[in-house]
Amino acid sequence: MTQTPMPSGFTVVIPARMASSRLPNKPLADIAGLPMVVRVAQRALLSHAGQVVVAADDQRIVQACQEHGIHALLTRQDHVSGSDRLAEACQLLGLADEALVVNVQGDEPLIHPSLINDVADLLAQRPHASMSTAAHAIVELEEFTNPNVVKVVLDARQMALYFSRAPVPWWRDGQSGDSFKGLPSPAPLRHVGIYGYRAGFLRQFPQLPPSPLEAMESLEQLRALWHGHPIAVHITQEAPGPGVDTPEDLARVRALVAV
Repeated sequence: MTQTPMPSGFTVVIPARMASSRLPNKPLADIAGLPMVVRVAQRALLSHAGQVVVAADDQRIVQACQEHGIHALLTRQDHVSGSDRLAEACQLLGLADEALVVNVQGDEPLIHPSLINDVADLLAQRPHASMSTAAHAIVELEEFTNPNVVKVVLDARQMALYFSRAPVPWWRDGQSGDSFKGLPSPAPLRHVGIYGYRAGFLRQFPQLPPSPLEAMESLEQLRALWHGHPIAVHITQEAPGPGVDTPEDLARVRALVAV
């Protein structure tokens, strides 16, 4: 059986903005002597990406990246979402419509480079898909019922049917009183916030009208599904390292990096 070759030359774009209500100046938070966004970019550079670019909303982020040899672009400050910032980055980079772009979040300093490759590879193998992303099996009931943990339900071809903060798929016979007896089988899937796009779709995406489901769940990827754009999902066997949203998260990651 011939294996599909890994796509070469895909671009990783890391959106980074200074405004964060829970962790001010988050991209520049120090982790073992390096700004967090620089650590994210360094992890991305270990992937098969042809280029890794930080799309920043502040000159201080650009300067910090340049001081550590990381390519960075200054984008507008008024973008309402990360995908809008990515779309501007695609324009500034002059990427062709068919170019593959992987959006790596700027608060994932422990991201696995192989996961970046897998998301790009999946999109290359699925020409009918507009996007790709990742998920892994949930093994803790607390995660399944936590609305801050986004779940995804797939079809037989590992295409996304729906994303939700609710415990889906709903286990009708799995309740005892007001609580679940355990986890359903097969295991539900936790969505991992990494996305692959074709640059043409990424430029189109911010122009799509927001969907009612997107507003209700506060999940931007539901806009793509609402408008009929398929999302392919890579199932990873290894849960990604913790992201950084709060000072407590930052302390946890600092401890892990120091080991």
